[in-house]
Amino acid sequence: MVPLKRRKVVSPGTGNTGDSGNTGSTGSGDKVPIKFPQSVLFLLERKMGASRRAFLSQLGRKKGFQVEELFIESVTHVISENNSGDEVRTWLDSQVGGRAPAHLLDISWYTESMRAGHPVEILHRHKLQEQQVNEAEAVVFNIPSYACQRRTALDNHNTVLTFVSQDALSLLAENAELSDEDGRGVAFRRAAAVLKALPEPVTGMTQLRGLPCLGGHSLRVIKDILEDGASGEVELTKESERFKALKVLTGIFGVGVKTAERWIREQIHSLQQLQDSGQTLNRAQQAGLEHYDDLNQPVTKAEADAIGEIVREAVMSVLPGAQITVIGGFRRGKLTGHDVDFLVTHPEEGREVGLMPKVVSWLESQFSALQGFLLYQKTTRNSYLESKDGPARPASNMDRFERCFSIFKLPEEETRGTKQTETLTENTPEDTCSLAANWQVKGGEQMKPAGHKAWRAVRVDLVVSPISQFAFALLGWTGSKLFERELRRWAGHEKAMSLSSHALYDNKQSRYLRATSEEEIFAHLGLDYIPPSERNA
Repeated sequence: MVPLKRRKVVSPGTGNTGDSGNTGSTGSGDKVPIKFPQSVLFLLERKMGASRRAFLSQLGRKKGFQVEELFIESVTHVISENNSGDEVRTWLDSQVGGRAPAHLLDISWYTESMRAGHPVEILHRHKLQEQQVNEAEAVVFNIPSYACQRRTALDNHNTVLTFVSQDALSLLAENAELSDEDGRGVAFRRAAAVLKALPEPVTGMTQLRGLPCLGGHSLRVIKDILEDGASGEVELTKESERFKALKVLTGIFGVGVKTAERWIREQIHSLQQLQDSGQTLNRAQQAGLEHYDDLNQPVTKAEADAIGEIVREAVMSVLPGAQITVIGGFRRGKLTGHDVDFLVTHPEEGREVGLMPKVVSWLESQFSALQGFLLYQKTTRNSYLESKDGPARPASNMDRFERCFSIFKLPEEETRGTKQTETLTENTPEDTCSLAANWQVKGGEQMKPAGHKAWRAVRVDLVVSPISQFAFALLGWTGSKLFERELRRWAGHEKAMSLSSHALYDNKQSRYLRATSEEEIFAHLGLDYIPPSERNA
């Protein structure tokens, strides 16, 4: 009996060449001499499909053509079906660094060559048409590597692209962070920040060539969005049961990733399952679960202003002459946020010490009809100590100011965003009732009937800084988070300095650099001053 012929196993990418480089495998075990070694072909699977590509590749090899499975340096002809030249060029830019072969051809050239049994002459109709772009004009973007060197407004030149791409990249960043992969998360956020900072609209991948912070993964997501309007990877991530459960559980105030993951391992994926599980919750988590809907609803600028009036009245009642500044996203010009942050100081150093407990006491004791303005609060003391040897590396990126993390009870009338402005502007010096008192009673009656929830819960952070550290605190708490991260990275990598929300230390000179304004801090760092409205990285 004649033994069966053993099929030759060939690795991908080189499977079309024999030992001498002059033969190709047809897939049936037979070696076919390569008749046209000067033409190295690659069939693009995009829009062609895997099965059709495999069939056409095998057909070409049977006729003596060298058809590569993978795109390699020696490829001279890229064959495509139902793609424009720009689409193929975009694929090449994102996958192989932009190196292009001699010919980008339509499938018609390939099929005609198969019929003829040799590579036919390349005519104009065979060539994929590309938009004629001056190379100098195509690569128009040249932006700095660090986000703290760039001006990033809330509005940008790529609103449509960044709205989708940034949202997509931010979602992938969030998923990475929820998976305890902070490095990948930062990479995605840096890529999103680059898109927001571009000076002109992006129309093709060529324009992104050479830009900082755009890795291969981010470029693939951007390419998908430019071509198809969406990213398949992002859509799959959105539908992931783990991602959805982590989003819900970490949306509870006081719940971090590790706690949420533990609950998921215990088959807790929803708020109802958490309530039914009998899990022991700390005070913050109890408040977060109780006020979940309110705390996951965006805070408006009108609501932030209303809370600002309450905070101002509380602070001035216990420390006249204090300064109160809204920080965070609202200082950068955002119209909504997930919480409201305030920075408090006093022009006289030391007068601010012990302020927070007094403010909290005032907020908790006011207006019995509302049972005080605080639904939850946790106050910490200032633990920052300046060292002669410079700042020791802190256990976390959190600063050590005296502060209060709280959940505010904001009367419903102020949450509508319309009456609030009228209330503030109508108050005159001769008003006998304070603004807060006016919220409690109107016309001698309670504002809302019994049983009606006449308020909503809002996250509020209050931070107290000595005047000597105020400029650093103001800069550190204004954000954005990525902008601040990049400032610290710039300080360390480019200037050999250590920057925090408390101080700036020059490691070369072994001394602290003092500043009374944000402008001075930027000057110390050798950076152009960027106003808060342009720090939206």
